[in-house]
Amino acid sequence: MKLSLITVTYNSAETLQNTIKSVRSQQINGLEYIVIDGGSVDGTLELLAESSDVVSHWISEPDSGIYDAMNKGVKLTTGEIIGFLHADDCFANTNILGEIIRRFSINDIDFLYGDLEYITTTKPSKVLRYWQSGEFSTSMLKWGWMPPHPTVYFKRGLIDKVGLFNTSYTIAADYEWMLRCLNTPAINVQYWPQVVVQMRVGGASNKNLSRIIKKSREDYRAIKSNKIGGILTLAFKNLGKVTQFLKKSKTK
Repeated sequence: MKLSLITVTYNSAETLQNTIKSVRSQQINGLEYIVIDGGSVDGTLELLAESSDVVSHWISEPDSGIYDAMNKGVKLTTGEIIGFLHADDCFANTNILGEIIRRFSINDIDFLYGDLEYITTTKPSKVLRYWQSGEFSTSMLKWGWMPPHPTVYFKRGLIDKVGLFNTSYTIAADYEWMLRCLNTPAINVQYWPQVVVQMRVGGASNKNLSRIIKKSREDYRAIKSNKIGGILTLAFKNLGKVTQFLKKSKTK
């Protein structure tokens, strides 16, 4: 099965270099790797031009935000399996994509997810939070449960059922999209108990208090529009993050 991987970036040449290196290290053949750049002026274009051995296709042009760029990437894909790796993230080991393809190949999976580590930006990096997703059930959604989006891989056909990211959300469209997916009747969801991605702290959704407040408002809107629950769902979703600081990672 062919896998299409998308990275969205803007003026992140320093971290993008490590992300591309991580993709290059994956032990698979035939990967379609697409990079969508928002018009960077920091050396990103030069880096992409030098990475043709792993980057299958890239574009650089202004966009209307991260989710607009992610939608552009999805529209360019040709693989049966689609996933994202953000420009400041790396895979946990060199066999992540190979194992994802294997799991999709031997199982009738629509939506696969795993675990995630938040790491420091220092060298050597340290694990600050361990997001251990756990097994999925639809009833868990009302308790604020959600898998980490950077670990999610899905069949192309799921886009036909639920659509692309809703760009009226500027910071929580990934959460809203996953709610649509996980509420789809007869969807086959599989949990892979493995750290899939290591994410550097300081992302767009939690870099300051105003962004955290905006994220919570958009999360609540997503919860209500998808008829998942109410304010308690949002409260449990946010409280669940506290336990991530207490769990010990089992990276392999």
